[in-house]
Amino acid sequence: MLKLNSHPSGRHFLQIPGPTNVPDRILRAMDYPTIDHRGPEFQQLGRKILGQIGQIFQTVQPVVIYPASGTGAWEAALVNTLSPGDTVLMYETGHFASLWNKMAEKLGLKPEFIGDDWRSGVDADRVHARLLDDAGHQIKAVCVVHNETSTGVTSDIAAVRRAIDRAGHPALLLVDTISSLGSIDYRHDEWGVDVTVSGSQKGLMLPPGLSFNAVSQKAIAASRTARLPRAFWGWEEIIEANKNGFWPYTPATNLLYGLSEACDMLLEEGLQNVFARHKRHAEATRECVRAWGLEILCQNPDEYSDALTAVVMPRGADGERCNADALRKVILANFNMSLGQGLSKLSGWVFRIGHLGDFNDLTLMGTLAGVEMGMVLAGVPHLAGGVAAAMRSLQESALANKLD
Repeated sequence: MLKLNSHPSGRHFLQIPGPTNVPDRILRAMDYPTIDHRGPEFQQLGRKILGQIGQIFQTVQPVVIYPASGTGAWEAALVNTLSPGDTVLMYETGHFASLWNKMAEKLGLKPEFIGDDWRSGVDADRVHARLLDDAGHQIKAVCVVHNETSTGVTSDIAAVRRAIDRAGHPALLLVDTISSLGSIDYRHDEWGVDVTVSGSQKGLMLPPGLSFNAVSQKAIAASRTARLPRAFWGWEEIIEANKNGFWPYTPATNLLYGLSEACDMLLEEGLQNVFARHKRHAEATRECVRAWGLEILCQNPDEYSDALTAVVMPRGADGERCNADALRKVILANFNMSLGQGLSKLSGWVFRIGHLGDFNDLTLMGTLAGVEMGMVLAGVPHLAGGVAAAMRSLQESALANKLD
């Protein structure tokens, strides 16, 4: 077993669902010397980034970039559009939806939380029914998570938009894409989203430290009358400064170098190719989990995430569920690989395999081999052959798409 004070050979496999591995191109871009954030060289960089980032969100509307985590972008979405005491409708898809709900409470909003079991996505019919009951339009916004990082469940955002429209309700639609942007197809404009929230450290392949609000004209109009306190988070000054390629404060210059490179990489590959690659790796992972005889946390195949897979631990010979954190510890100690832990009420009985970002077939096979070997060492009951099943899945898809 690896000693804690020894240096493991090879690279660390960071297979949590974010932060993800940062590719060399981005690391080298971030190595550039810091420049004057009021000068012409930075202005050129700012204009390039602001011209590209909308393509990643699939929007022609403004995208506001903050030096912050995704949590900051959550707060920005709420404080720019809402007033104290406003009712917001939120949906319990998992740990991160629950945290956004708690933030709304702390900000003096009145969130209504539609409860669910953390094994399925947003039920658009339940959203529609609640909005129909709101004849006085007290609900000012609907807040949902596109890809719930804690559960590996992806919700149908277009269906939520249709539910709002069918109810004839004026509520804004706010969507968290922190673990889906750049990994799973997401269409801010086409799906009628008013504020899209995201972060840099997952599908965008950057370190943590940048966050985003893509904003509709309806959201900008709402910001003019919203009364929640805001200063740093305010959109107006940032959007105005962005018109000339600048920010109204000192931006995270070196992270913006990295963002420029990340946009180049995603657009060079082509977004649809990026999404297809993630889907291919996700399907191979699920084939592997099924071959192990283990259960995928997400119960609806139509809602399977292409960014990560949450795996339910089996029960041992004593009838007790095996401990996921003990398995993760064995895998880290023996194979220098980090897997995502189960969060809050999933703690101890779920582990998460991240397969997003700068990721290819061999990375996936190494990841799944590490899990399978770890289960053997940890004495976790499973069937042999999961890695072989994933390999067959990858081979079949490669042959189907073979280039001449």
